[in-house]
Amino acid sequence: MSNINLKVKAFFFFIFIFLTISAHAQNLYTVKGIVADTASNIKLGNAVVSILNAKDSILIGFKRTDILGAFNIKITQPGAFILRVSYPGYVGYAERFALDDKKIIDFGQLHLNLKSRFLKEIIIKGKAVAVKIKGDTTEFNAGSYVIEPHAKVEDLLKQLPGLRIDQNGKITANGDAVKKVLVDGEEFFGDDPTLVTRNIRGDMVDKVQLYDKKSDQATFTGIDDGKKEKTINIKLKEDKKNGYFGKLEGGAGNDGYYQAQAMLNSFKKNNKLAIYGISGNNGKIGLGWQDNAKYGASSAPKNSIMSLDDGADDFESSNSNYKGQGLPSVNTAGVHYDTKWGERKQGLNLNFKMGDYGVEGNREKLTQNNLPTALISDNSAQQFKNSSFRQKLDATFETQLDSSLNLKIAVFGSKQKSDGYTAYQTFAIKDSTSFLNNSNRNINNSLKDALFGSSAFLSKKFKKNRRTISLQMDFVTNNRNGEQFLKAKNSFYNDLGMIDSTQTIDQKKPENIKISTLSSNITYTEPLSKNLSLVFNTGFSVNQSHADRKSFNATAPGFYTLLDSLFSNNYQLRQNTQQFGAVFNYSKAKSIITAGLKTLFSDYEQKDLMSLKNYSRNFINLNPQASYQYSPSQQKSLKINYQGTTNQPTITQLQPFRNNLDPLNVFIGNANLEPSFYHAIDFKFTANKVLSRSGFIMNGKYSLTSAPIVNKISTDDLGKNTFQYVNLSDDYLSDFLLRTGFNKLLKKPELGVNLLFTATGNTYYNIINTVLNKTTTYNYSVTTSVSGYRKAKYSWLIVVNPNYNSVNASLPNSFDNSGWGLNGEAEMEIFLPAKFSLRMEGLYDYRAKTQSFNKDLNQIIWNSTLNRNFLKDKSLKFSVGVNDLLNQNNGFTRNSFNNMFVQEQYTTIKRYFLCSLSWDFNKTGNVKQ
Repeated sequence: MSNINLKVKAFFFFIFIFLTISAHAQNLYTVKGIVADTASNIKLGNAVVSILNAKDSILIGFKRTDILGAFNIKITQPGAFILRVSYPGYVGYAERFALDDKKIIDFGQLHLNLKSRFLKEIIIKGKAVAVKIKGDTTEFNAGSYVIEPHAKVEDLLKQLPGLRIDQNGKITANGDAVKKVLVDGEEFFGDDPTLVTRNIRGDMVDKVQLYDKKSDQATFTGIDDGKKEKTINIKLKEDKKNGYFGKLEGGAGNDGYYQAQAMLNSFKKNNKLAIYGISGNNGKIGLGWQDNAKYGASSAPKNSIMSLDDGADDFESSNSNYKGQGLPSVNTAGVHYDTKWGERKQGLNLNFKMGDYGVEGNREKLTQNNLPTALISDNSAQQFKNSSFRQKLDATFETQLDSSLNLKIAVFGSKQKSDGYTAYQTFAIKDSTSFLNNSNRNINNSLKDALFGSSAFLSKKFKKNRRTISLQMDFVTNNRNGEQFLKAKNSFYNDLGMIDSTQTIDQKKPENIKISTLSSNITYTEPLSKNLSLVFNTGFSVNQSHADRKSFNATAPGFYTLLDSLFSNNYQLRQNTQQFGAVFNYSKAKSIITAGLKTLFSDYEQKDLMSLKNYSRNFINLNPQASYQYSPSQQKSLKINYQGTTNQPTITQLQPFRNNLDPLNVFIGNANLEPSFYHAIDFKFTANKVLSRSGFIMNGKYSLTSAPIVNKISTDDLGKNTFQYVNLSDDYLSDFLLRTGFNKLLKKPELGVNLLFTATGNTYYNIINTVLNKTTTYNYSVTTSVSGYRKAKYSWLIVVNPNYNSVNASLPNSFDNSGWGLNGEAEMEIFLPAKFSLRMEGLYDYRAKTQSFNKDLNQIIWNSTLNRNFLKDKSLKFSVGVNDLLNQNNGFTRNSFNNMFVQEQYTTIKRYFLCSLSWDFNKTGNVKQ
């Protein structure tokens, strides 16, 4: 009986399988065709034929063609699809189709074009994929965007979704500033992106890659160490890497304005040589030496013990950087060379730059200082003139010692001499009724900075998969010496508005500061299973600082021999840190998870050589980290990251030195400062739809700082402020950022649309006359940009950015300085007959009045240029342009910090006319190798 039941069950089981297969077979759809060469009709065997879902580009199926070029692919469901065909050396083919009632789609014979033939006659169906996501990298296909002949990389970048370039060449990607622009993965003068974006031709570009550049060790191990720089890599077309190209330009205008530049590039196989020279005083070119913080007066971030930041005004430290404030001048030149040899196993990258920079002008500043019991308004007029001469050399050598061992060595050095003069006239009013003080002050600076650094990175891969070891060594030393002269006369008023006392200062302030650091880190990775790895790291660092700052009072005009010990100090600091850490890395399918902890043992030795006081302290800090990354498809990515780090106080914050460069605002260090701890969690989600050419990005960050270092401010009855750095034990500083962006390229009409919403906020504390003040700031903005382009007809861009800023302090009677703002930008270029073109640029800035500042501020800056091209290839161009046509560049800023609200108005470049002639030459792609 049981055997019969088994037979019956087996019978029905086979019937079920038969019916399932039959039903399934009835729903099968067939896609077939033959792939052949266009010209010869030779059938292309082994070509790849793929079918993608038209909605989300998910791969449905693929096959290789047989020896006769035929393919036959089965699909189980109806819908809208894309057929893609690819074959080495041929241009790809793409076509949309749909499966509904028809069971068989026969494409017949599909013809592919050789790429070499494609350069001469372009007949193609479909477009190359415009955007791809490869892990953390977003890659744009330059061939998907059309630009004019002789257009530069900058013109190409302006068309890419999510990227914005302002009129000074500053690049932002979805709101984040781009720090570096590389060429084929190599530094190209390094610190000035405009040397790439405004000199290399756009038609030489194959791909544009956008990513966060990590440290060598993080790239090798795959474990994030928090060191990132938003980077763009320009990948050149292979046929454009041979030959030479460049640009010559010169122009002159009224009121002495001029600009001139020359750049020559010679590329041959694996060698790149570039030489440039720039001179100008119109603020348009050559002012992008952005690595001042890396190679100049300050060689480390402000949360590092290496910082030389003195908390004073930028121009009080003879800063010749130009940020749109003042009248600039620049003369600079540089050489770049990189090469690879030995089957590209060795590489050398060299950069040298030198430049003479200057800026001068006037500035008026109004500062509102909210105190617990009063309101003090400071009015300041400044006249400044600063200059500097800088030289910088860096070299990087990479070699593959064997198939598993690599070495990278980098050295860099710079010298800078700065001179400056600033004259101040200030007065302060209490509660808008009574005078407190006035001051006349002059500062002369003469400073020299010298920096040298080197690093080495050695990495080894073992035979066992994912077992590696790497060593990172770094050394940096930074020296500053020079002197400053302070002359000031300060008058203080009584309650009757009469001068009650006067203070006269005439001091010479020599300083000698030396900071050096040596650090190492060893990282070892060991696979524990197929998906799990352990990353262990250990290292040490030694930081040494010596700051000798003195003040001498004048004993006779021009003679400074009397030491003022109140404003002098000689200080030594040594910090030793030993660290151990371990991180677990789990990777499976589309997910990567990391979690780990680093332990730091730090000891301080502090010596006050003037008071003969010594301090010795020890700290143990725990730095946790964790991350999660999920990539459901090639076009989507999600990453969440947490990191906890220790921020060490700088020598400026620690040294018990009274800085009286501004006698009414004196800064004092605090030898008892302790490290603060910084927690940060951030996320990023990106998604692109290839066929609809649209993209979406969302990213955010939230941070907390415990035991933060804040300012303790004491303001006396005469309006004199004393600032000291202290740790805040019971409260946290916090920051948040949230961005959401969307971009889409519309086909009819062809428009690029970008939308970016940004919300930021922070909570900051300071202590004002023993009262704890909490300041909360929020900013909300929506940036909308729309662009259009039609070859040989026109191109245009409109950007609108309404924003709202909210600032509130907890002090009694504090002002609410919330208010609206609106920024706008517009560009248009119209191509006219007879090789003429007209280019117009406009900027609009509006700030609504607030409780502190009862006046609206707004300005429109309109620039216009008429161009005429000459020669058959349009490589010679004559231009007549006007800057600030409406003459409305007022030069103003508004900002707030702590309990202070500041409004500035300064000298800036106004209306001028300029005639220029430029020659853009290009001999690449047709030179014999």
